[in-house]
Amino acid sequence: MIPTAPLRARNRLAELILAALADAGARDELAAIGGPDERATAWLVEDEIPYRHLLRERAHRACTALASRPPGAAVRSRADGLAAAATLFDAYLYFEVHELLEGFWRDAHGDDREALQGLIQVAVGYQHLANSNYAGARVLLEEGSGRLLGRRLDGIELEPFAHAVRRSLARLLEFDWRAVPPFPSAALRAVRRTHRKETS
Repeated sequence: MIPTAPLRARNRLAELILAALADAGARDELAAIGGPDERATAWLVEDEIPYRHLLRERAHRACTALASRPPGAAVRSRADGLAAAATLFDAYLYFEVHELLEGFWRDAHGDDREALQGLIQVAVGYQHLANSNYAGARVLLEEGSGRLLGRRLDGIELEPFAHAVRRSLARLLEFDWRAVPPFPSAALRAVRRTHRKETS
């Protein structure tokens, strides 16, 4: 998994990745940073250059994930935000999921706010794990999955995801990233519904 770079570079890249959800120009810039040449180095300030490999890998992963989204698919609603978060989460871009969902969390109330906080905590927990912060990862994954138990968000049942996150906690020190469950999304719900019909 990809650890995050230091704060300033991490935040700039996250802003670019979120802009690239809808903006073709931002996607081109992201592709240049993730490419094999030295454009990633040119994008950095001098004290960030030792981390160019992290930024290049993260930018490349984001480009690959965003290729499945049509250019110009803006995030206009919370449903759009959750779909975009699923794309980023399933590409292991957990910090960016946090950044994307935070605005929706600030505007939410009650159970929706708790559910969004749980999703954010899970994403940050997995990013802590990628950064080898095992204690922080455990706390956030436990708290976040606990917030998701028994909750739904925009018609998406979150409890199966919460249980899968808890199962992934069993071996944090020897973590198998294939144990990370897919982000709960409307598309996944539709696939599950279709699968249930086909098997019944």
